[in-house]
Amino acid sequence: MTTTVDAPADRTWLVAVAAALWGTDGLLRLPLAEALPAGTVVFWEHLLVVLVLSPLIPAALRALRRGTPREWFAVLVIGGGSSALATALFTAAFQTGDPITPLVLQKLQPLFAVLAAFGVLGERIRAGYALFAVPALIGAWLLAFADPLHIQLSAVRAALLAIGAAVLWAAGTVLGRLVSTRLAPREVTVLRFTVGLPVAAIIVAAQGSSFAVGWGNAFGLALLAFVPGLLALSLYYAGLRSTPAARATLAELAFPATAALIGVSFLDAHLRATQWLGLVIVVVAVTALGWHEKVRRRPVVLEPAL
Repeated sequence: MTTTVDAPADRTWLVAVAAALWGTDGLLRLPLAEALPAGTVVFWEHLLVVLVLSPLIPAALRALRRGTPREWFAVLVIGGGSSALATALFTAAFQTGDPITPLVLQKLQPLFAVLAAFGVLGERIRAGYALFAVPALIGAWLLAFADPLHIQLSAVRAALLAIGAAVLWAAGTVLGRLVSTRLAPREVTVLRFTVGLPVAAIIVAAQGSSFAVGWGNAFGLALLAFVPGLLALSLYYAGLRSTPAARATLAELAFPATAALIGVSFLDAHLRATQWLGLVIVVVAVTALGWHEKVRRRPVVLEPAL
């Protein structure tokens, strides 16, 4: 008798749910960004998650202790830069510009991750990479500026803050890949928030801000830390286990779509026609890159030759 092993159920829907939860970030972050310094918001995001993950910290630290100095440095950058500093830049972008632009400019992260992989991991980039990168950058320009031919300083600052966050998050992705041979994804997640917490505290102190947030902001901080933060990340990786990457990339479109709808419906944001065009171009270009790398025989990013 032949035993049939059932294939794991497709969980594209779970990836889409996680991406939609990321899209709620603006709804939760904007009121906090208006009431609190950026560093203070980030500090409490990290503190709340670390408190929940605290039982897992000893095992994660033991695993890190067995690593190399290069891996220790990578974890420090992931926690201090990709988690604490990047989130502070992202929150500051909300204090400067509209609530939709920072969220959608996150979609540029894969482009920066490819460049970082080229420099850190030795991956090679074909000329065809420009076919995806150039439209994405044009779309980001259209989205960032209501009048793309008339640049305002506030819009430049908001866009640079959001892009700076995307660059740091991309670095975290590449460095996470670097340490993944020794550390499990759960350990990297625990170390990311644990290392990021003291760095977030340093950012608050350097800004001369207060750690106090007031009880009126406590509920919003908790929702921000656990819904588009820890919960969305957990659902995303659970769904990704049995979802083809090309399909998951399409499911992630729920993120900018949700962000735009929430921004227009609840945050009094207004996008011009050129900004909506930019949003579509960014989403299509980055999605096409992910799709191309999985279905084409000649990807534009090549693994290093051994």
